[in-house]
Amino acid sequence: MGFTKATGDYIDQTTLTEISAGIDWQATPKTASFIAIAGEGYFIDTTSAAITVTLPSSPTAGDEVSIIDYGLNASTNNITVTSSDNIEGATDDLVLSTNKVSKTLVYSDATKGWLVANEVAGVAAVPDLTVDYLVVAGGGSGSGSHGGGGGAGGLRTSHGNTSGGGSSAETSLSLATATNYAVTIGAGGSAPSPGGYNGNSGSNSVFFTITSIGGGWGEYFNASGAGSGGSGGGSSYGHPGGSGTANQGYAGGNGISNYQHGGGGGGASQNGYNNTSSAGGNGGNGLAVSITGTATTYAGGGGGGINTAASGTTPGSGGTGGGGSATTGTGQSGTGNTGGGGAGGYYTGSSSPGGSGGSGIVILRYPDYYDITVGSGLTTGILNSSVGSGEKYTTFTGGTGNITFGAA
Repeated sequence: MGFTKATGDYIDQTTLTEISAGIDWQATPKTASFIAIAGEGYFIDTTSAAITVTLPSSPTAGDEVSIIDYGLNASTNNITVTSSDNIEGATDDLVLSTNKVSKTLVYSDATKGWLVANEVAGVAAVPDLTVDYLVVAGGGSGSGSHGGGGGAGGLRTSHGNTSGGGSSAETSLSLATATNYAVTIGAGGSAPSPGGYNGNSGSNSVFFTITSIGGGWGEYFNASGAGSGGSGGGSSYGHPGGSGTANQGYAGGNGISNYQHGGGGGGASQNGYNNTSSAGGNGGNGLAVSITGTATTYAGGGGGGINTAASGTTPGSGGTGGGGSATTGTGQSGTGNTGGGGAGGYYTGSSSPGGSGGSGIVILRYPDYYDITVGSGLTTGILNSSVGSGEKYTTFTGGTGNITFGAA
């Protein structure tokens, strides 16, 4: 595949003859050992095996050969340059063992032979594979009947200034090409049965070393407390809300006194609200992240359910970022691929189920020199789409599997 960046940025095959004077660049990358021809430049792809480049025999002064590590894998599979003439005054081969290496060799005379320039003339260095991420876990579900809302899935990001739980954005990852990196999208917690049941926790989402914790469950009326998680579930009847995870999310709302309503689930940027004598607690708000180029809010907590036997009661609303609101009948579910918590259910003389948690999401942003290849088992939303200045992003919306990075 060709490169499409301008010459002032990365490599452009259509203009290499202009930016490296006298060199005719060969469009097809070399994947096996070969004999070079004076005046030509080569993309060397050592993804599968080491490669030996034999310099031209009987050269004349001023002959040039240029090479560049196209496969970005020279540190694993070396590029060896050999010649029947000297290389920089010695008979030793030249071994290139640094990823992204690029060299121009110019023949001088019989004494010094081929002299090595530091980099290919006019060709900018290949960008480091520095990856920003957003990893959101599945949200917890709300309780059955008049209990707490589910907590949002944990949120971790290196993009922007702020991550979940009020922490600073995390550090970008420095990755390698031709290497498997695991991705898992956490499912939302399933809705409980209509009777006296707690909600269920959401599942973790993972990218490489980054794990976000599933949201905590909402507590059924006067049960044993809400679940902790990325963000905590809302509680009821005098119990404290579930705790959030540091640097991922906030605690759920408390069940104040013996009020027969639930607290709201915690969100990525805010605690869930406590219940009151006349209302379920609202879910805590999520966090807006612009990793796709557009600010989108993720990981809002679910609203607390209510007992309508108390007149004038107000159901808890979901937090921004996919949190479900308490409604008549079944509590609203968290929005898919936001990690939003599900709402607690109503009690109207009979119990209604809580809403399920929203599934999580993983989004990666990286230099547009690279593409991601997706293995089996993963579902993508947007793949290798341009965003910002010289960058791409990919969204993963379901499943589990491996991905690899390579040159575009």
